[in-house]
Amino acid sequence: MTGAQVVALGGGHGLYASLRALRSVADGITAIVTVADDGGSSGRLREELGIVPPGDLRMALSALCEDTDWGITWRDVLQTRFSSEGPLDGHAVGNLLIAALWSHTGGVVEGLDWVARLLRAQGRVLPLSDEPIVVSARVAGEDGDYLAVGQVAVATARGRVLGLSLEPSNPHVPAATLEAIADADAVVLGPGSWYTSVLTHFLVPDVARALVAASRRSILTLNIAHLDVETEGTDRTDDIAALRALAPGFVPAVVLADSMHGAEHRLVDAVAEWGPRLVVADLCSVGAPDRHDPERLGAEIARAINQLATDGAAASR
Repeated sequence: MTGAQVVALGGGHGLYASLRALRSVADGITAIVTVADDGGSSGRLREELGIVPPGDLRMALSALCEDTDWGITWRDVLQTRFSSEGPLDGHAVGNLLIAALWSHTGGVVEGLDWVARLLRAQGRVLPLSDEPIVVSARVAGEDGDYLAVGQVAVATARGRVLGLSLEPSNPHVPAATLEAIADADAVVLGPGSWYTSVLTHFLVPDVARALVAASRRSILTLNIAHLDVETEGTDRTDDIAALRALAPGFVPAVVLADSMHGAEHRLVDAVAEWGPRLVVADLCSVGAPDRHDPERLGAEIARAINQLATDGAAASR
């Protein structure tokens, strides 16, 4: 679809896959990234400096780098981690650069835009919120229900996630983030860690309202396989049920599922009852049973975007 402006939401490796897929599909890409991470280099910087965790934002910027020696070199530099016996051990160069730019510019969005310029990025990266957030989950464990506090705790929680909450409950969202969702021709949600990278967006009231308003322009990409600890013992039908419980007003236009899940009758019935069009295709990356292949995913997203455009043109006649 020529001229398509696409917004992709998520975090970590799932969003990275979406952005790599979208590079050959959309003329304009905006990534909206969760800011709940509290582990590793990001968690240390967040705690020490009181900043939004930069790691998932760095990953998104790296996915959008210009495909030249310049862009790839700077991408690799940003992704480089120090290995030492001192306090720099484990820190990603890009995390430190982003933190420095935030201090220099005084703004989260402004700092990210400067890194995008450095990478000559094919798109823009924006935060879900410009203040750090803490995601918590009620979990049904073997010894009863308990509260997992923080992204790492939720992502590694043993048991079934019963519900999510956020602190602060109504974080500030940059105007650019809401404008990007409102102006997009298509909104791509998922894949990614379901509770900590995908559903987190619906915990932020302003973003949840924007996503509900963009429902009929939205494409939901389901995860592949069952390797995330936070969704252990559940399936894609359970993922949809969790989304519907959290955001009952959100009904995407399209749901993308890998062929390994497409024959699951529960999933087919759940999507049909929900209302979106279910698209089943071979999306799995060869040799990585839990990862999407960017080219395959991009081709299916392109078809979905074209169909959204066709449907929109027909509706406006």
